[in-house]
Amino acid sequence: MLIKAENIITFIFWVRGEKVMLDFHLAELYGVETRALKQAVRRNIKRFPEDFMFQLSKPEWNKLITNCDNLPPNAKFSPATPFAFTEQGVAMLSSVLRSDRAIEVNIAIMRTFVQLRKLLDENKALQSKIEELESKYDEQFREVFEAIRHLIQRENEPRKTIGFKLQRK
Repeated sequence: MLIKAENIITFIFWVRGEKVMLDFHLAELYGVETRALKQAVRRNIKRFPEDFMFQLSKPEWNKLITNCDNLPPNAKFSPATPFAFTEQGVAMLSSVLRSDRAIEVNIAIMRTFVQLRKLLDENKALQSKIEELESKYDEQFREVFEAIRHLIQRENEPRKTIGFKLQRK
C-alpha cells in the first residue's frame, strides 16, 4: 500500500497547541485494530510521557467532533476518548508496533510532519517579510497588504466553474 502525505495530513489535528494524530487514524494506517494499538501502548506506557501521547478530555473530543468532518462516523459514539499522539509519540509507536508495515507507515508519517513544519516555517517567513514591507510604506499601501495577508490566510476553497454546459438532446 502506497501511503501519501496528502492522505496522512488529513489525519493531523491541532490539540493543546500540538500537532497530533488520533489513535483510530493511526490504527487504520498501521492496519491494526484501535483496541490492539491502545493495548500495545498501555503495555509500554513508560515509553509515552505526556508530551508524546495524551488522552483527549471530553470537551476536547466534543469540540473536535463538532469542528471536524473527516472523523469516522462511529468515532462519535465511542465511550472512551481517543489517545492523541504527538510527532514524538508516533515515532515511539514504531518501537511498540513491530512490523514491516509499521516501519513504512512511520517513515511516511515522519516525512509528512517534516513537510508540514517546513510549510509553516515558510509561511511565517513570508508573513514577517510582508510586515517589514508594510512598516516601510505609508497608508496608501495598507489595503494592498491587507488583501495579500487575506489571500495568504484564506483556506483553499473550491472554485466555481466558469462557462456553461452544453445540453445534448
